[in-house]
This record gives sequence, C-alpha cells and structure tokens, in this order.
Amino acid sequence: MLIIPAIDIKDGQCVRLRQGDMDDVTVFNHDPLAAATAWVEQGTQRLHLVDLDGAVKGSAVNANIVKNICKKYPNLTVQIGGGIRNIATIEEYLAAGVNYVILGTKAVNNPEFLQQAATLFPHKIILGLDAKDGYISIDGWKTTSKHRAIDFAQQHNTLPLAAIIYTDISRDGMMQGVNAQATAALAKATKLPVIASGGVTNLDDVKILCACEQEGIVGAIVGRALYEGTLSLSQVKDYL
Repeated sequence: MLIIPAIDIKDGQCVRLRQGDMDDVTVFNHDPLAAATAWVEQGTQRLHLVDLDGAVKGSAVNANIVKNICKKYPNLTVQIGGGIRNIATIEEYLAAGVNYVILGTKAVNNPEFLQQAATLFPHKIILGLDAKDGYISIDGWKTTSKHRAIDFAQQHNTLPLAAIIYTDISRDGMMQGVNAQATAALAKATKLPVIASGGVTNLDDVKILCACEQEGIVGAIVGRALYEGTLSLSQVKDYL
C-alpha cells in the first residue's frame, strides 16, 4: 500500500479544498516547492500534484511549479493532473521529469484522446475518475457527466494505463473516512491497479484500504489528514 501525499496548487500556493469547492480553500503552504521538500524529508517516494487553476481553465497554469519540483527532486516519482487537454502538454510534463500524467476531463469527454495518449505513452497515463454518487464529475468538478465511474473504467481497462485514481468527491477534504467499498468495487471491476483518493483521515482508513489490497487497491492519495496531523507518514511506515 503506497501512501501518496497530495499537493494541490491554486494561485501558486499549496492548498486543500473541501469537496472540490474552489471557494472553500485552506492554504497550508505559500510555496508548493517547500511543501514538496517537507514530504521528501519525511521519506515519501511519490507525490500527487494537482493544478487546480489548470483544471478549471483547461490549461497547464502552474506547470512551472511542477517542473521546479521535478528539477529539485529528480529521483522523486511525480504524478500530475489538472488542465491536461492535449498531447503537447503531456510531452512537456514527461520531458520535465514527471513520471505519470493524469487525464480526467479530457479522457471522459474524448475517450479517443485517452486511447491515443495511452498508446503514445504506455504506462505513463493515469485515468482520473472523480465521482459523485457514482457518476464522473468533470471540468474541475463543476459538471456531472452521464458516465458511471465503474462503467467507464471497465470500458477502458484494456488500455496500457498505469493506474486509475478513484476520488469520492463527497469525502474529499471532509475528514470523514475513505469510501473503501466503492473504491474496492471499481478495482474489482477492472484489471488496472486503483489508487484511492478522498476522505483518508487516519490510520484506520489505511488499515481498511490494506484489507482491500487483494481487490486491486495499490495506494491512497492523502491530503488534509497529513497537513492537519491526523495521520503521519511515520505512522503509516510503522504500520506497513
């Protein structure tokens, strides 16, 4: 079970939102690079970066911040999502040292693009499925699509993707526990490894996810719990 600290970037700062609400913002660090340094010093081997401005605007707004993190920590595994809408942006991120590029809105709106990206960059693309009541949300979670997350995952599980990130929007940033049941159901329905996201609050959530590893859950993205101290990387390391 891989625990991946999240750095969500808005207006050049490291923030956390509640349920994806861009007006419900908590700033945890004015410098995302400093936030990355803190997690590296605590022993993390992988970071989850989100360009929140990019997710809303549909372009890589905070790309330079992402590139600076990759440049300073070339041995760190980095995955980035938010505002990635074309092949050129994927190429730019991978050339800068990003290991995995997350496609969400563009993949849902244009599955042919997802297929093209996965074919051009095998095992470098992660499919990001952010769901509310089981249906995928897009455009920075402002719009609910007609696609059920589990159906979309099944339809694309033969692509050479690196993983699927499944986020329960209702739990994201709320410190109310992870939706392990829905995550495990999606993992069981697809051949691809699944990373849980949203609601991880304490070590009990980690234990619950570990119990679902056999279903295909390989990791969890953790944000607010790490920043507010209800979970620590040292706790996770000791338990694992």
